[in-house]
Amino acid sequence: LRRVMFPRGVNPGHRRLFQRAVNLYAGLATLGILAATGQMTLPPDLAVLGHPAVIAASVFMYLVEFVADKVPGVDTTWDTIHTFIRIPAGAVLALGAVGELDPAIQIAALIVGGSVAATSHAFKAGSRVLINTSPEPFSNWAASVVEDGLVIGGVTLAVLQPTAFLVLFVAFLALVIWLMPKIWRGIKTLWNRLHNLFGGNHGNLADRRPLTVSLKPTPSHNRPRSLS
Repeated sequence: LRRVMFPRGVNPGHRRLFQRAVNLYAGLATLGILAATGQMTLPPDLAVLGHPAVIAASVFMYLVEFVADKVPGVDTTWDTIHTFIRIPAGAVLALGAVGELDPAIQIAALIVGGSVAATSHAFKAGSRVLINTSPEPFSNWAASVVEDGLVIGGVTLAVLQPTAFLVLFVAFLALVIWLMPKIWRGIKTLWNRLHNLFGGNHGNLADRRPLTVSLKPTPSHNRPRSLS
């Protein structure tokens, strides 16, 4: 694996564990810049990330995401669209990282890469939905800046101190797994409140009781008496 990841005698201490999820474009741009400046050697299947055109595209999309992430509502829409981008990208990056190994290893890399990307994407998108309930924009901005810092810092740490990165990455995944049920319950509570506020039971056809009309004649003793 070391020979595949770091050919031609590159220091094996510069291992790479790809940050796939929270900000895809920041991760790709950081990888490309580190590769282009000679700070790391990418696997052959991912060497294209160091091409100037790929770096420019990644930086441009990162700037777009940087702005979109700061606008409440727009960030959730952006995350929804990127459900179909981040998860496949995480799987492809993992596949490219293992290179030409046994097909079983490649399939395992696809599964792990896609699962990690899906988990972190769900964590980011779900937490943003809850953060957007705050009326002020500062919490949204702070969350976005922290996410960008985690991705760029994580990629750099993975190159310089891979063991420390691996420990922190496992701890981050454990924290995400612990928080996800709480985030899901928060989203369900928010949805129920919005439903009750704007729709309530008026829009739920299942809660409407059918109107029944009795065709039986009214008994004579229950009929209203005539005044005459």
